[in-house]
Amino acid sequence: MLRLRALAALLIVSVVVSRLGAQDHATIVGTWKVTAEEIEFQDNGERLAPLGARPHGYLIFSPQGRMMGYLEAEGRKVPTTDAETVAAFWAMHAYTGRYRIEGNKWITKVDGSWNVVWVGTEQERTFELKGNRLIVTTPWLPDPHFGRRLVRGYVTFERED
Repeated sequence: MLRLRALAALLIVSVVVSRLGAQDHATIVGTWKVTAEEIEFQDNGERLAPLGARPHGYLIFSPQGRMMGYLEAEGRKVPTTDAETVAAFWAMHAYTGRYRIEGNKWITKVDGSWNVVWVGTEQERTFELKGNRLIVTTPWLPDPHFGRRLVRGYVTFERED
């Protein structure tokens, strides 16, 4: 009888946790358009917007657990020289993978990225929902654009769908 009660309790907990996970998942499912992006330097607190005042991009979360993100600098031009091609590459970020929600974080198991170093890694982002806005914060990461100084990013999106 004790085993049966334990099994029933385990089943109830599993159903509740599964529903909570699905609800957490559902809160960010959809298409989000970027409205702002900036970085903060850990060493001095300086903030700047390397992708400009009006970056372009989207963040998409499917109900099946696939995430895709694409950000690019405002005014990004078609390159005509090798140097411009390198600059165009550095003026964007993109990755995709399967994601899971853990509290106020989503973790993506990256299976495709503009930065091949990320493929096979888990990228963690903290998020906050405020009405139609999704505010995303990255952990502190070395930024190759700025001599590998530690930065964290702040990206704001608005729900598009």
